[in-house]
This record gives sequence, C-alpha cells and structure tokens, in this order.
Amino acid sequence: MKPVVVLFDVDETLVHTGGAGARSWKAAFDKLYGIPADIGEHSSAGETDPQVARATFKGVLGRDPSVDELAKLYAQYLLVLADDIWTSKEYRVLPGAEQTLVLLGQRGVMLGLVSGAMEGAARTKLMPANLNRFFIFGAYGSDSPDRSELTKLAIDKAARLHDGLTAAEVYVVGDTPHDIEATKAAGAVSVGVASGHYSIEELTATGGKHVLGSLEDPFPGL
Repeated sequence: MKPVVVLFDVDETLVHTGGAGARSWKAAFDKLYGIPADIGEHSSAGETDPQVARATFKGVLGRDPSVDELAKLYAQYLLVLADDIWTSKEYRVLPGAEQTLVLLGQRGVMLGLVSGAMEGAARTKLMPANLNRFFIFGAYGSDSPDRSELTKLAIDKAARLHDGLTAAEVYVVGDTPHDIEATKAAGAVSVGVASGHYSIEELTATGGKHVLGSLEDPFPGL
C-alpha cells in the first residue's frame, strides 16, 4: 500500500553528523561539571536525548540529575552543537536521502520527523544539508523520552493534518531496532535502513516490515 505519511529518523538515517552529537554532549558535561563524559559508555544508538542525558549524568556523577541540572545541560549541549555541526569534517548526507525526500513529495506523501533527538538538536543536525525544508512537522525526544510514545505522538500530529489517517498508512523510517520496535508498538509500518550501526539481517530479525540497504533502494509502496 502506498504510504500517506512517511516519518524519518535523523541520525544515521538521513545524515551522518561525524560525531557532532557525542562531542557536544562531552563538551557540555566538561563545561558544567569538569568531566568530559563519553555518552557511548552509557547509552546505545536509537535512544532518546533525555535517556542519553540521564544515563550519562548518572554514570559519571553517580546520581540522578535535577530538573534544573537537566535544563542547563540541554542548553549547553544545544549551544555547542549549533557550532560543531558546521565544522564536523565527516558530516554527510546519507546516500539516497535527498532523492527519496524529493520523490515522496512529488508522489503526494506528507513528510515528518520522528527523532529521539530534542527538537532543537534534530533540526540543527539537518541544517548543513538543508533538509529541514522537506518536513512539515515532527515529534522528538523533547516530546517524550520514550520512543514508542513519541512515535505515536508523531502519528497523532499527522492525523491532525490529514483527516481519516490511520497508523497503517504511516511508514516510519529508521536505522535501529529501537525505531522498528517503536513503530510496531504504534501500529505503523516500519522501514528499516541499514545505513547506521545495524545490518539488514539485524533489522530484519527485529521485525522490520521492510528493510533497505540504503535510501538508494526503491522505497516500499511507490
């Protein structure tokens, strides 16, 4: 069935930031606490920014952060990221990403974002590639730390823009098992893309409805 709405993850699905996110978290922790924290030691690909922040904070400081501490950490992270993303030497748009977005728009498909990143971070990461222009709406890690919940929220937002929309008409594109599991929980159609840390076989084993090697492959339903 042709998709009515397609939601895209950002990191390792549309763009590779060249480590800008990890460097920015590290710089934020160093600025505020004098600890250059490595988020890779405390989180995994596909987790939301709130999950990453809390787990890393507890891992390096040995306690849970307060609301005030999280707000300061988020603010510092976004400030650093806004500069780092433009100088990241390995930043690149992933193969087929822009062409797929153009094609979907030409076929009358509504496009949105569903990212574990905070809204400010997700939009910032797309700026060097000028990909923000394709997306009408989105749901982010700043809407919910739970990926399944934010995926459902993205579908609800899409339904406000498209009367009569059902979850089965929504395709969700992501590069991790977290994306696929959240999509299944929301009742939408998962499209795994092996452009990040996981292979076609691993994404298929997670239960991806469709799994692509990259966005250069034919998009399902078109």
